[in-house]
Amino acid sequence: MTTKTAKLLDGKALAAKIHQGLAQRITELQSQIDRPPGLAVLMVGDNPASAAYVRNKEKACAKVGIASFGQHFPTQTTQGELEAIIATLNQDAKVDGILVQLPLPQHLDAVTLLHQIDPDKDADGLHPVNLGRLVRGEVGLRSCTPYGVMRLLQEYEIPLQGKQAVVVGRSILVGKPMALMLLEADATVTIAHSRSHNLKTIVQNADILIAAAGKPGLITAQMVKPGAVVVDVGMNRVTDVDGKSRLVGDVDLESIASVAEFLTPVPGGVGPMTVAMLLQNTFASYARRYGVNNREL
Repeated sequence: MTTKTAKLLDGKALAAKIHQGLAQRITELQSQIDRPPGLAVLMVGDNPASAAYVRNKEKACAKVGIASFGQHFPTQTTQGELEAIIATLNQDAKVDGILVQLPLPQHLDAVTLLHQIDPDKDADGLHPVNLGRLVRGEVGLRSCTPYGVMRLLQEYEIPLQGKQAVVVGRSILVGKPMALMLLEADATVTIAHSRSHNLKTIVQNADILIAAAGKPGLITAQMVKPGAVVVDVGMNRVTDVDGKSRLVGDVDLESIASVAEFLTPVPGGVGPMTVAMLLQNTFASYARRYGVNNREL
């Protein structure tokens, strides 16, 4: 008897497809608009993981034809200096998207800085105005990671209407906007979190399970409904007994592969989609400023 294995939702392949479509659209529009879209990523300090993320974003921008206006500031940079930089970027006609790379040094207030960004240049989709637009079902820039999850589900033609969706995690980065996007797609949504009683029982009801708690191996095969769609948003670095580090998600991938219908790998699932949606948001801002129809890629 052969063991059933879940089909993988390949975020890396879909991200490459989106990059290709963006590159084509940008080439078409540049001849009309006479400039490429522009993204400014602001990084403060020397966090190695942040530096790697920023490099990946800049490479992705170069690949599709988005101009990078990234700036790297020393750790001691003040709140006032960063707010002044954001104010300048808000007024810069060449910049369509602004992103503050997190985490920031402890003396800086990330929430206040986020509030300073023009909502129409909020490439991360996390400004309160854009979250409010999401709540109201209005057009706006969407939070990149949940937006990427929705695009992945759409690509594989996974029906959401009327389905039981469970989101494990309630962060403003993923959990809350994820739940709102699923609700917008007519799913019936439950949010579970670290203080939820009977997490196993809640999760077992899920047709669509989004794991975004940041806890390695939190979701096991015994918690997953047979035939469920499992999306692993977790990105946790763990060290093996031999001292080697690797990235794992919130899901016990090997055991769940024999139960779920669809499953995202880590890495290669949601991660590449987050960057793709950052580029999509930047392009959407660019297209909207010039009254161009922004069809989703």
